[in-house]
Amino acid sequence: MAINILISDPLSEDGIYPLRQEKELDLNIDIKTGLQPEELKAIIANYDVLLVRSQTKVTRDIIEAADNLKLIGRAGVGVDNIDLEAATEKGIIVVNAPDGNTNSAAEHTTAMIFALARHIPQAFVSLKEGRWDRKKFVGVELKNKTLGVIGFGRIGQEVAHRAKGNRMNVIAYDPFLTAEKAEKAGVDYGSVEDVAKVADFITVHTPLLDSTRHMINEDIFNVMKDGVRIANCARGGIIDEEALYNAIESGKVAGAALDVMEEEPFVGNRLLDLPQVIATPHLGASTVEAQESVAVDVSNDILSYFNVGTVQNPVNMPSVPKDVVAKVEPFFELGEKIGAFAMNLTDEAVTEINIYYSGDVANYDVRPLTNNTVKGVLTRNLGNHVNNVNARYLADRNGIKISEQKSTQARAFLSSITVEVVTENEKHSVKGTLLNGLGARIVQVDQYVVDVVPEGNLLFIKHTDKPGVIGRVGTSLAEQNVNIATMQVGRADEGGDAIMMLAIDNSVESLDFVIATEGVFDAKEINL
Repeated sequence: MAINILISDPLSEDGIYPLRQEKELDLNIDIKTGLQPEELKAIIANYDVLLVRSQTKVTRDIIEAADNLKLIGRAGVGVDNIDLEAATEKGIIVVNAPDGNTNSAAEHTTAMIFALARHIPQAFVSLKEGRWDRKKFVGVELKNKTLGVIGFGRIGQEVAHRAKGNRMNVIAYDPFLTAEKAEKAGVDYGSVEDVAKVADFITVHTPLLDSTRHMINEDIFNVMKDGVRIANCARGGIIDEEALYNAIESGKVAGAALDVMEEEPFVGNRLLDLPQVIATPHLGASTVEAQESVAVDVSNDILSYFNVGTVQNPVNMPSVPKDVVAKVEPFFELGEKIGAFAMNLTDEAVTEINIYYSGDVANYDVRPLTNNTVKGVLTRNLGNHVNNVNARYLADRNGIKISEQKSTQARAFLSSITVEVVTENEKHSVKGTLLNGLGARIVQVDQYVVDVVPEGNLLFIKHTDKPGVIGRVGTSLAEQNVNIATMQVGRADEGGDAIMMLAIDNSVESLDFVIATEGVFDAKEINL
């Protein structure tokens, strides 16, 4: 079956070479750039993959029309042109290329800082206009100055590395930066305000989120040193442009180097009228090498998704290294099956899903396994709409709390997974494991120990532990022409409550006759 790929922004032909030379998959690649939103919306249902840069705005409208879309690839880092919530809700994986333009963006930022310090663009324009204004363009050195890096991810770290090479001091802010990481990188660290107070130059490298929009605002400008210089080669909107304009006019900010602004193209922006501002038209990733690299990275993720079902750089699902995925992947089916089984034990609304990992499996990053298990729980009520991408989102939207607990201590099995579903009035748990050479097994349901293969049609019957009940259930099934393939029984106490787990060859039309059997007080059919 053909896989239809739409490339809606200009990409390096070398970058999509991996797609062009793929032999195992039947890929149909359409390149249609410059589409208007309504034009894209009208054709998007024909495609399995959408590959974009920054020009195409992948809005909720477009995503809702994308009935067959499985993956959106962003050839670059930022994904603010893609409605991630809508994509996640629809179960569409979004991937990007976080490493492909790191060097390019770091080099451009460094170049902009140098140009800002030495007034290079302004001096060149003056010279072109026939003036020799050496005294007008006296600059400052970077040596012994302090660079403040706000956002200490891949690009921020690369910029810091280059700054230290120019004998600058570096102080950084990042919500994930710890004392240990800062010491290893050879930088100081603190809050945004801490950085603003001591930096001579400030560069921002955060994504544009609700929490980072206008992060550099009037309050932050007010605590900066007089004569600070600031650069933004990340995302327009991180700096409040109105506040920046006022800070430059007041003399608080000596200069700004901008590669991005809130509205692009930003021709005509009044910041460009200020002689202290230098700017480039969003060139951070505009090198031959970067444009090829980001397209190659996304192309390879597309191939990986359709060949093996995993991707390296997902944006809206956990990013887990291949070697770790390989360790937990054998548990995917088990987690999904016992999740589905647990959900079928109750007819009430589930308020919590608790997943317990024990033994060797607890040593790994189990986030993708948790997603798959939650998918199994939700599928009963949400059907095929739920998948690994939107499972957590849909659980949250339905008010279901998810918790994940791990213990490396194993009891009876090398690894096991227990799924517990909680409702307002009851709680049920199902434990499963992988037996070497035998595959997946359900080994406990609530307090009852069993040994059941989680597949096919299963009957879960609760009854009293008295002679004759099992025989009567078998007779009732025989009268309905239902053949029993295997049977497991378990009990908590002699003469008390007990369970039967039956694997049957064909589905039961009605469970009324089973429940009506003397000694039986509940029965459920579970199709795995």
